Amino acid sequence: VTFRMPYAMTLTDVRASVSTAPVGSTILVDVRQNTSSLFTTNLLSIDSTEKTSTTAATAANITTTALGDDGEIAVYIAQVGSTTAGAGLKVTLIGTRA
Repeated sequence: VTFRMPYAMTLTDVRASVSTAPVGSTILVDVRQNTSSLFTTNLLSIDSTEKTSTTAATAANITTTALGDDGEIAVYIAQVGSTTAGAGLKVTLIGTRA
């Protein structure tokens, strides 16, 4: 999924949820602004059998917090689960208008 930011924002958190929980392995999600990842080492994740990233064993490591007005945001799914793929992904960007 790709969309454009409606205004500049200082990012404070990124969350994800699914309708169907992954089984066997985690869901891994990368969020990029203008082709650069918002994370360095730990991507946004949803653990096996969970439906939200807020309970992930490994927290996402957000390093890019300045989102520009009209910046292109792209969501990439790096992993979906191994036994059962997670489905119905929603990503929420949380922050304050700059």
